[in-house]
Amino acid sequence: MLSKLRDPSEKTLAVLLLAPAFALLLAIVVYPIGKLIYNSLFAIDKDGAFLGLQNYIDVWQDPLFWNATQNTLLITLITVPGALLVGLALALLANLPFKRKWPVRLSLLLPWALPLSFAGLIFAWFFHTEYGVVNDVLMRLGLQDEPTSWLLKPRWAFAAICLTIIWKTASFMALILLAGLQMIPRSLYEAAEVDGANLWQQFWQITIPMLMPSIVVALIFRTITALQTFDIPYTMTKGGPGEATETLAMLIHKYTIDYSDIGFGSTLAVFMFVISLVVTGFYLNHIGKNAA
Repeated sequence: MLSKLRDPSEKTLAVLLLAPAFALLLAIVVYPIGKLIYNSLFAIDKDGAFLGLQNYIDVWQDPLFWNATQNTLLITLITVPGALLVGLALALLANLPFKRKWPVRLSLLLPWALPLSFAGLIFAWFFHTEYGVVNDVLMRLGLQDEPTSWLLKPRWAFAAICLTIIWKTASFMALILLAGLQMIPRSLYEAAEVDGANLWQQFWQITIPMLMPSIVVALIFRTITALQTFDIPYTMTKGGPGEATETLAMLIHKYTIDYSDIGFGSTLAVFMFVISLVVTGFYLNHIGKNAA
């Protein structure tokens, strides 16, 4: 008996080593998700009555939910590819053989390190109707005769938010892609040059295929954060004009904080969790397999 305690089997040792990680996983992942689902079954804003699936039925019939979901998905569809293209261009630029690389790479870190709410406030000032930089530049160039109310018109406000998000998140994509670029052996490009391949052919036949695992990782992280977009539209427009730029995360904040309806807000959060799970699964099952 004493010898077994001193020399545990491989199975026992594996359980002992994995137990702390499993406990941590339960504490920070499983329990919050379980608590979220539990809250969605009750009317926590009133008397704590058990509602069953009534909150889910109400959410499904709520036009604000569909509007916020549409805005969230549209922001995701616009900003994720946009940030990927800009980030790829920045990563290729930063990967060039500069004598001093640190200023270029430092410039990639600055937008990423900037708080989201601060970035929203900066661009809200850029697009301000009366003293914004954008209107000032356009009027000086003669492209418009009078200031445009960028953040007071639904389409322009939505476009301004998407532009801000792309500027803020492109550096994150660039950092991941830059790490992937540096893992590509230089010998592949040298062999391609010997075979007569030009730069464009090298880019499509070597860079993109070798960079695909990094692209998939960047897309997964960026898509999940895009589905949870809150700070930038909240600081720029508060979801306005009307609910034209209100996202699902903002609607959750409205119900849980402003209306103190934790049960309904938890139900909205469950829907957002499911959407994130479905999108991540799509990446792993389709794009991830091709990248592997």
